[in-house]
Amino acid sequence: MDANKERSLPKDPATRSLIRAQMSRRGFLAATGGVAGVALLASCGTGEEAATKTFPEDVGGTVRWANWTAYLDQKKVDGKRTYPSLNQFVEKTGIEVDYLVEYNDNDEFYGKVQENLKAGNDIGYDIVTPTDWMAARWIRLGYAREFDEANMPNKGNILDTLANVSFDPGRKHSMTWQSGFAGFCWNKNIIKSDVTTIEQLFSPENKGRVVVLSEMRDTMGIILQYQGVDISQPFTEDEFMNAIDYFKKMIADGFIRQVKGNDYLEDMANGDAVAAIGWSGDMFSENLSGQNYGFAIPESGGTLWSDNVLIASTSANKSNSEKLIDHYYDPIIAAEVAAWVNYICPVKGAQAEMEKIDPELAASPFIFPDDATLSKVKVFRGLEAKEEFDFSAAFQEAIGA
Repeated sequence: MDANKERSLPKDPATRSLIRAQMSRRGFLAATGGVAGVALLASCGTGEEAATKTFPEDVGGTVRWANWTAYLDQKKVDGKRTYPSLNQFVEKTGIEVDYLVEYNDNDEFYGKVQENLKAGNDIGYDIVTPTDWMAARWIRLGYAREFDEANMPNKGNILDTLANVSFDPGRKHSMTWQSGFAGFCWNKNIIKSDVTTIEQLFSPENKGRVVVLSEMRDTMGIILQYQGVDISQPFTEDEFMNAIDYFKKMIADGFIRQVKGNDYLEDMANGDAVAAIGWSGDMFSENLSGQNYGFAIPESGGTLWSDNVLIASTSANKSNSEKLIDHYYDPIIAAEVAAWVNYICPVKGAQAEMEKIDPELAASPFIFPDDATLSKVKVFRGLEAKEEFDFSAAFQEAIGA
């Protein structure tokens, strides 16, 4: 994931604007590969066409929700995975939901639906869950429908710090799903001491068994901070390319096994990787499933991101989708989700509800961060169109895409 609790924010306005505007989660172009990757990068520039403003009639039906792996409370019933908070919605409203774990990487998903979005054809999903920077693109291009707040009485429960983001003033097209941190993850059964520095991550013992994220802003954000760069403030192309050089060296020297999207968890689970640059909530939810993973914000700094739920411009099931989004802004439901996913919860009142579920989780800085925790992370600054093209192209070249 993230990007969840930005309750007591640091005094630094750049860090505050973080949760307010540019928190970000997940990948750039993993698995698009070669020529396709170059074409998709080109579409990220100023020449991308906006959608038409004609929206389909709202005919209702089953809500189709595309989300990330391990990003909703779940349990096994008779060997089948079920989602308790989703079941509550279905039972309460009679609205069916097709919950689809379709996100591995932001641009991989966007590349799959982009042409149909542009043409105004059904993309197969009503609700999508992009990271802030990608949500900004959907909204800018007219690919997200504006909410009817009459269907969303809980909308006011969004944390004040998230309620008026730069890419969607007033939250007319998006609501935060979860936020979180990118940092260091490791298998505690194999690595016995905490991994808190990049030298420990890329230690000789871990050579060839480290995976890093295809989310450029997280992987490069951590490397840039290791090199002393404040990623929340303007930095130069030279500084970014210095970080790319380090990244390339770690690949060339065999320390980095693979650069992956959300499927980095597979490498961790099967033992191909013993450490990773990964996401906070993933480690906690995996531990609930029997793994023994550690997570730490790097001493030199981690990143902070948010994912958002939007209703696709091609959706003919707008009102039911709004009701589903609103369901998750009930503090009781939000606390149930946060107790399972362990990401930062964006809903007012959820911490008090979490006290009733698990007081230890209610005090967790990874779910309800305090100033001390937030001071260790930065939000990757917004990029100009040319920067995004150039930086992303350099990142893709480094990983051989």
